[in-house]
Amino acid sequence: MSKPGSTTGTAITGSGVWHPETAISNHELCVAFNVWVRSENDAHAAEIAAGTRAALRESTPEFIEKASGIKQRYAADKSGPLDPERLTPNIPDRADNQLALQPEWAVNAARRALTQANRDGKDVDLVVLGTSNLQRLYPALAIEVLDALGGTGSAFDLALGCSSATMAITLATEAVQLGKARCALAVTPELTTAFVNWRDRDSHFIFGDAAVAVVVEPLADARPGSYEVLSTRAMARFSSNIRNNGGYLNRCDPAHQFDADKLFYQQGRRVFKDVVPMAAKFIGEHLAAAGVAPTEVARFWLHQANKNMNDLIAQRLLGREPTALEAPLILEEYANTASAGSVIAFSKFNDDLPTGAYGIMASFGAGYSLGSLLLRRV
Repeated sequence: MSKPGSTTGTAITGSGVWHPETAISNHELCVAFNVWVRSENDAHAAEIAAGTRAALRESTPEFIEKASGIKQRYAADKSGPLDPERLTPNIPDRADNQLALQPEWAVNAARRALTQANRDGKDVDLVVLGTSNLQRLYPALAIEVLDALGGTGSAFDLALGCSSATMAITLATEAVQLGKARCALAVTPELTTAFVNWRDRDSHFIFGDAAVAVVVEPLADARPGSYEVLSTRAMARFSSNIRNNGGYLNRCDPAHQFDADKLFYQQGRRVFKDVVPMAAKFIGEHLAAAGVAPTEVARFWLHQANKNMNDLIAQRLLGREPTALEAPLILEEYANTASAGSVIAFSKFNDDLPTGAYGIMASFGAGYSLGSLLLRRV
């Protein structure tokens, strides 16, 4: 196949990852969850015996790892999720004159990305903050990040489920391509443990907290080792199979204000069945449009939701089982960090590629939303 003849004229010149120090193992998670399950079953023993209520099932670390590939996750707080009587993180509110939590995480990751790009906060003239759940509606978290870094220019937030990070990078790329910015920062602070339903056996283990950032600059300014952004692609198809109904309208319906659908929930089997072929087709079409065969791609930085899902998508694209380096996973350590996952995988697994090597960063999740960036090592 012919090689790409087009480019956005931009490059990712730096990336950085940050996560809380606190980690929660599968064993710790199951101990707390199972105590709660036994307590609930005891409290409703008569209904369970009468057959009017189903008994809750306990969980095991083995079940979690087999279902997802996850062994642990980083978390803003460990005390709340491991308290069977609470099963919710303890995250104190902050005063308006303090840096908010998600912006703080974004700044931590951004500083690492800027250091790698040999840039300073004052060089930043655009911040695009993309995350699956924003901790507030306004002022925009991105503006707070821009201010904390000492940058100037513009900033805005976006939310697109698990494609928030790739879309943030895409929009940063387009701004630089159009000459609207020269040092754009795409940041993704994912505080996922706050929207997890820690009482749901099928999903309480999925998510972990982390932040990631990338610096996007004109290709002419890119140093050796940067990644040229050859092309980007996005797609959306409506589905309610992954959903979170939390929002400011909750208080307007007190009867349902604290229902379980105000937290993350999904139809996991339907998602798996839908997303595997959809994502493989989407990525394949992006590569075909660019004139690159899947077998020419050295690295697939895929959305980090589930090991089995990623393996199948890569297998469909390559026509064989991917190696651990071809489609690297961060799930064992980080769990699912929502939209940050594919960018964390990129940050952790790109230094070894030679000049000219192709890689593709791809996301797929709630919406359904899909996004991808075709990259080439400078």
